[in-house]
Order: sequence, then structure tokens, then C-alpha cells
Amino acid sequence: MSQIELAVSRAADDVNPVVPETISDESVTEALTVLSRIAETHRVTDALGWLDNRAPHQIADALARMDAIAAGLVFRLLDKDRAITVFEELEPVDQQQILQGLRDQSFRDLVEAMDPDDRARMLHEAPAKVAKKVLEGLSPRERRMTAALLGYPEDSVGLYMTPEVVALPDNLTVAQALAWVRAKGGKAETVYTLPVVDCGRRLRGIVELRELVLHAPDAMVSELVVTEPSFVRATDSAEKAARLMSSTNDINLVVVDSEDRVVGLLTIDDAMEVLEAADSEDVAKQAGSAPWEGHYMAAKVFQLARYRALWLMLLLFAATLTVSVTDFFAGTLEQAAGLALFIPLLIGAGGNAGAQAATACVRALAVGEVRVSDLFKVIWRECRVGLVLGAMLATAGLLIGTVFVGAKIAIVVAITLVVICGWAATIGGTMPLLAKRCKIDPAVVSAPMVTTLVDATGLIIYFTTAKLVLGI
Repeated sequence: MSQIELAVSRAADDVNPVVPETISDESVTEALTVLSRIAETHRVTDALGWLDNRAPHQIADALARMDAIAAGLVFRLLDKDRAITVFEELEPVDQQQILQGLRDQSFRDLVEAMDPDDRARMLHEAPAKVAKKVLEGLSPRERRMTAALLGYPEDSVGLYMTPEVVALPDNLTVAQALAWVRAKGGKAETVYTLPVVDCGRRLRGIVELRELVLHAPDAMVSELVVTEPSFVRATDSAEKAARLMSSTNDINLVVVDSEDRVVGLLTIDDAMEVLEAADSEDVAKQAGSAPWEGHYMAAKVFQLARYRALWLMLLLFAATLTVSVTDFFAGTLEQAAGLALFIPLLIGAGGNAGAQAATACVRALAVGEVRVSDLFKVIWRECRVGLVLGAMLATAGLLIGTVFVGAKIAIVVAITLVVICGWAATIGGTMPLLAKRCKIDPAVVSAPMVTTLVDATGLIIYFTTAKLVLGI
């Protein structure tokens, strides 16, 4: 029995072994079934074959779906280099789960090999006991870099940047610069973007490695440098920095401190992580749910319910406005019972129009296409969009209403559709901007809250229109 099989066998001693006839290897979606069997069997050959033929991100996805015991057992099957790559693909909450199942030496080797920024993000969300254990096991150099990153505010670019950066003095020739890169680049995460600094390490510009390779050895770096590069400060928002990279198409972004000294680089892979996390959070909030950490398939039923329950309770109380409006206009409904048939249609149309406008506005705010100062422009634009949509729906509503309840009520429905869609789109486009001005996350007050508000006000518009048109 190999050393790896022996380790897995010992870990499974307390489990009743059930040896399967075969372990399926048909698709990535079967990874959970395939690899979880390791916790129940002494046979790991097929699982090793599956791991050897999968990319690190596929293995990480499979580990994130497992419980702590199974994930730990599978992770131990990976060789050291591959284990580090897979580990860095995991979310911090899943990394903590893996670390808790490792022995001291394996634990130290793994966290020592991590990039400082990945390690800092994991520790920022880890329990104090785990963070202390990790820091104590690091070499002095890695401990210093990690501690420095942990000193930056939550969600700042300082937590995501790599401090291992090759900065070139501004008085070098191209030949000297390339020798500098060869000497110091082995410890850096990337050498494609090279900040150029003065004797105080203050940023003077950047030069790409490509430029050094393509120019004559005796050319001066100062002649090749881009003197006005994009950069951010370490305390700036990580999402803001990632959005900047997206708009400038940079693969690395220089990070400086308050005195313009270079302290790191934000790399494209970390920027993508930031954008993914930000977009996931916005989507959850727009749907009326709190964002959760970790893999969706690994989350417990009650955990997901807990994240969603608070918002649903708030929206339930907010929906009492709709009940109150309906009760207030009960007399109107008694005189024209046909009006009740179209309440769901009108509420649905208004709510959807408002949600569409709110979602578009939140997205435009996130990518910098709209600013708070554009409030009145957005109001004017969304109002017109809503009226156009309402006119389209009113045409269909007039035909449907005439067939079912007659022309008079159909006219009420058509007029209401025009007004309610214009109103809903205006509210949907306005609320995120007002929330931003009040320093509230725009996603929090978007689709669910807009829908609830439009439902109540839409009924007021409907019944008021009915009274005016029908004379009741």
C-alpha cells in the first residue's frame, strides 16, 4: 500500500468500509459522489485518477461541495505543488475547513506556500485561534508581509494586493533593469508590470517587461516609462480598484500608500475575484436576501433560510400597505367587481417595470456609468421609458379588458398601465441613486423594496382612475 493510501486508510479506520464496484468518472458533476466515497473505503486508485485528470478549479469546486471530513481526506491525496494551487482556488471559508483537518507540518507547509494576499484574506475572515496558529507557523518574512496586509481596512485594495513586487530604480539602463528583474523576480507574484520609483520608493511611472525586452540594452528606463499610470491607494475600495482595471484594461494596477510609495500590485486574477464577490453580493441583495460565504451546494438548508428570512419578514410587513389600500377602496370594488380581475396584472406589470429600472440603475452605478449627480437626468429618462412601456402594455390591456369586462373597465386598465409603468420606472431608477447619496448600499433598496412600494401606490392609481372614469 502506498504512503498516500495508508494515510487515507488510517483516517477512515473509524468508518465502516464499503468498497464500491467502480467509481464513476463520467463528468465533473459526479465529483462529489466519486470523491466522497474516500471517507468510506480503503480504495483510492480511481479517485487518484480522477484528481490527476482534472484542473485545479474543478477539484476546488468538488472540495467546496463536501463536508469537512471528506474534503480533508481528498485534499491529502494531492501532491504538495498541486495542493497549493487547488487551495488558492478555494474561498476563505473553505480554506479554513481544509486547514482545520491538517496536521501541524502539513498546515505550516501549506500556509507558507500561499501568496501573502491570499493568506491575508483567509486570516481576515478566520477565527482568532486559526489566525494565531497560521501566523506562528510562518517564516519571519512571510509573517511580516501578512501582518502588514492585515493592517488594512476590510474590503480595501490593501487586502487584495500582492506586496511581492519588483520596483525598478529610475536611473537604470534596460540591461541593468533586466538583471534587476532576474535577481528579484523569483520572489514576486508577477513581473509583467514594473513600477519605476525614485530613491524614496515613490512612484514615478511604470514600464512593461515587454518594453525592456524589445529595446536596446543601453537605453534608459526613464525613456520608456509611462509617467502617468493608473494607480490606487492601499486604503481605497478593492471594488473601485477592480472596476478601474476593467475600464483601463490593465492586467496589473500599482498600489501606493498615502505618500505615493509603492506598496504592491493588484493583479488581474485578484481583481476578478473582487468583481465576482461584489456582483454576487449585489445579486443577493437585489433578490431580497443576505449574501452568504462559501459554496452554494455546501450550504445547509437552515443556513440559506436564515439569510433570506429577515428580508422576507421586512417585505411582509411592507406588503401590509397593499392590504390597507385594498381595504380602503373596498367600496369601489363592490360597485365594479370586474376591477378585481386586473389587480394581479397591474401589480405584476408595475412591479416588474420598477424592478427592471432599479436593476439597470444599480448596475450602471456599479460600473461608473451613472453618478448621483445624474439624478434628474435618470428621472427624466426612466419616466419616458416607463411611459413608452406602459403605452405598449396598455394596447394589449385594452383588448383583453374589452373581451372580459367591457370597454369602460378596459379603458381604466389601459390608462392605469401607462401611469403605473411610468411611475414604477421613475421610482426604480431614483431609489438606488437616493440610497447612494444617503450612503446606503443601492442594492439593498432595489428590486424587492421597489416592487413592494409600487404595488401599494399602483393600487391607489388604479382605484383613483376607476373613480374618475367610471364615476363611482
